[in-house]
Amino acid sequence: MPAILMLLFGYAVTLDVKKVPMAILNYDQGQESLSFVHQFSGSPYFDLPAFLRNREELYHWIDRGKGKVGLVIPSDFSKLLKAGRKASVQVIIDGTDSNTANIILSYIQIITQQYNQEKTLLKIERLGKKRPDPPIEGRVRVWFNEELESKNYFIPGLVAVIMSIIGVLLTGQVIVREWERGTMELLISTPIQKEELLLGKLLPYFFIGLLDLCLAFLMGRWFFKVPFRGSFLLLLSISCLYLIVALALGLFISTVARTQIFANQLAMVIGFLPTFLLSGFTFVISNMPVWLQVITYGIAPRYYVSILKEIFLKGSDLSLLYKEMLVLIGMGIAGLSMAIKIFKKELK
Repeated sequence: MPAILMLLFGYAVTLDVKKVPMAILNYDQGQESLSFVHQFSGSPYFDLPAFLRNREELYHWIDRGKGKVGLVIPSDFSKLLKAGRKASVQVIIDGTDSNTANIILSYIQIITQQYNQEKTLLKIERLGKKRPDPPIEGRVRVWFNEELESKNYFIPGLVAVIMSIIGVLLTGQVIVREWERGTMELLISTPIQKEELLLGKLLPYFFIGLLDLCLAFLMGRWFFKVPFRGSFLLLLSISCLYLIVALALGLFISTVARTQIFANQLAMVIGFLPTFLLSGFTFVISNMPVWLQVITYGIAPRYYVSILKEIFLKGSDLSLLYKEMLVLIGMGIAGLSMAIKIFKKELK
């Protein structure tokens, strides 16, 4: 399962929008319009598979989902530009996916702005004047994720999802399975203490979780080439803390539930889904409603996902992560104490 999840998320889940299919409806065919179209064909963000003849073809092309955006250039485009007047173009974007549509719109605006600037500078040169130097020169440097690859954002957080599957979904079955199979009576009749019984149930999943952690780390580091700038020992130590929290939650679910179906549903609702949706793994927490942001402070995956990204991409050390570690320690102690208190080594 960890390997399959890594492959699926590493390849299928991406926020990068590139090679967007774009249809061109050019009524002008003049030099200026061809130059404007070339701005899009030379961009890595657009693919121009279709040059259409009329609007009906364009509407049909977008309506059938063959592409995401259409560009309509009027017949007087080149004439207006040569006369020094403003020309308009129409852009039609498929907005069924609002996030992708917004990104495509920003790409088009940037390309159009660059084309306008180039035409303005050429006009100034034709008038015999010197090209003006821009008053501000931005020198952008991206830290921590220089290539701006979404896989570098997803893969570290995916480790938390894998740990939650081991800790919550699987561990949530260990006690309730004994009740359903009728073997709990045999365990109750043994002289071991309930703490020893619970420890024996948790240890196998703890080591399985560490094994999956190493597998996910190796795949992310060497297969997907995600940068790792921190300490693996620190990552392992904090992962052990989070694994204890996840195991405690799974043990609590298994103790409360009386059927495996209910335990599985409960684990999905309070274990897996918060990790997937509210931890910052898939969606940015700061973009969520305020009341939902408050709820995220009560779930352990929020802190673990933040730690993973800090260690992987920034190389943060313990001095920057101790607050999150303290929260995980507190959650682990509280979760184990509650599970031990609720579990009764007696027949009901």
